[in-house]
Amino acid sequence: MAHNGNSLMDSVDGRTKLAGSNRMEILLFELGTHETFGINVFKVREVSKTPAITKAPNMPSGVEGLISLRGNVIPVLSLAKVMGLTDAPPERGGSMMVTEYSKRTLGFLVHGVDRIIRVDWDKVRAPESITSGAHDYITAITEVQGRLVSIVDVEQIMANTFGESVVGQIEPLHEADDLNVFFVDDSAVARKKIAEVLEKLCVRHKHAQNGLEAWTRLSSMAGAAQQSGRNIRDELSLILVDAEMPEMDGYVLTKNIKSDARFEGIPVVMHSSLSSEANRAMGKSVGVDAYVAKFDAEALAETLRPLLLKSLRD
Repeated sequence: MAHNGNSLMDSVDGRTKLAGSNRMEILLFELGTHETFGINVFKVREVSKTPAITKAPNMPSGVEGLISLRGNVIPVLSLAKVMGLTDAPPERGGSMMVTEYSKRTLGFLVHGVDRIIRVDWDKVRAPESITSGAHDYITAITEVQGRLVSIVDVEQIMANTFGESVVGQIEPLHEADDLNVFFVDDSAVARKKIAEVLEKLCVRHKHAQNGLEAWTRLSSMAGAAQQSGRNIRDELSLILVDAEMPEMDGYVLTKNIKSDARFEGIPVVMHSSLSSEANRAMGKSVGVDAYVAKFDAEALAETLRPLLLKSLRD
């Protein structure tokens, strides 16, 4: 694990060609144990050597302190401590990954970063077989040259460390009884928050946990509607897709929906923790009707509202 520094990250925002390829790029790293870990490369803003950290009182467990990063003060946590890896060495580790989610920027201390690899999403699966104590913080697993790679769940780590974001007051939609949203997200934290927003809008909803499950269920719904002579739009007002999911990502899912005439006129909104212009461009290239960054409950509600109102009028 020799590499350190931003040379790894130089071309991240130029990787829009991945949209619709059902492939993801993972930054491999180690936490001083025998395991190999990975993080979706788009969730990492930069990689650096561990900086000087200022201790601060009353920090959550695992948070080592604060650093100043280009004028912003951000918390830094020891990933091994937060994940409860008892076999990890006690020292901090020499590398830091800066990640962002839900308007929060955070430094993850790791023992070393290795390289970026490209994997097919259909080779990424749910983490049922993981037995380590880190299970709660792993969103998926894949294999690289015979080694198991556990992909960390940034959303879960942040929610467990700093608490979940609160969904505030959201004005309900009138006549929302006729509205149905289908959403898909592989993060339990995100699914819970999306459901809260939809419930405050007074909109009925169903969900799936990955892109392949979503496509199977959506295809089945459309097929059943077609067979019985019903209009699928009577039971499906809007589809909300996560961008990065095991088995089938949101870009391929969106391409499938948009190229299937049965779903014509049903808007697709992409919801992603990856808020860079590159990711917006990736969403646009596969035909999403709107793109909203996680997790801002108000922004999500205000993105969905006009599309749902239009669905009521059509």
